[in-house]
Amino acid sequence: MRLRESYAPGALWRGARDNLGIGVAVSGYGAVFGVLTAGKGIALADMVAMNLFIFAGAAQFLIVEMWTPTAVVAEIILAALIINLRYLLVGASLRPVFTGRPLHHKALGMHLVADENWAVTMNGVARAGGATGGAMPGPAHLLGGGLCLAAFWHAASAAGHVAGNFLPEPRLLGLDFAFTAVFLALALGLWKGRGDLLPWIITGATAWIAAEMLPGKWYVLIAAAAGFAATVVQHALTGGAGNGAEAEEALSDA
Repeated sequence: MRLRESYAPGALWRGARDNLGIGVAVSGYGAVFGVLTAGKGIALADMVAMNLFIFAGAAQFLIVEMWTPTAVVAEIILAALIINLRYLLVGASLRPVFTGRPLHHKALGMHLVADENWAVTMNGVARAGGATGGAMPGPAHLLGGGLCLAAFWHAASAAGHVAGNFLPEPRLLGLDFAFTAVFLALALGLWKGRGDLLPWIITGATAWIAAEMLPGKWYVLIAAAAGFAATVVQHALTGGAGNGAEAEEALSDA
């Protein structure tokens, strides 16, 4: 399959269109990020470079939070690496999207993967494999969603940075909750029924305990691993983990 066939404009547009609503929400915490970087004295050009080369909202918020004149760069890099290790699971769950695709298609499709467009694409995968059927989303859907989110993120963070010196603290406007609100909405969209209840409880409890007991952001990786393990065990006990499709569903649940 040639590159232009995999990433046809129509398929890219469908991915972008499906992420438009989330993109508007991304603008909220993108603006917050811009305000925070301005408050930390980070130059606009440096923030833009961070957006281009990292493009991982949670990791970028963490970097800015830890950034001080006396910050140890190695500690910041390690913390960002830990919080982004969840993308190992994200990448594994996207296997059905990239089935039969060459490596360069996978690399291009994964470049702009974020939690939000991943969740939207995985919902499409679930619908395609469910009773209602439907077309399986391809790499273009994922990439189109990533381009949509990146556009909102770049524009909002730049605007927030420019306006940062004239705005009150984000928490006074309630914008500090925007990041959390988007992920709550994404989680509800991934809810498949009562079968998800136990893995979700285990994941949440593990995250809370690990956050209380361990420094840094290790709780993100530990909770994701616990949720994945709980889902796999649950599928095995109920006779639902007999093939690759169920394993991919377990990754999605985690």
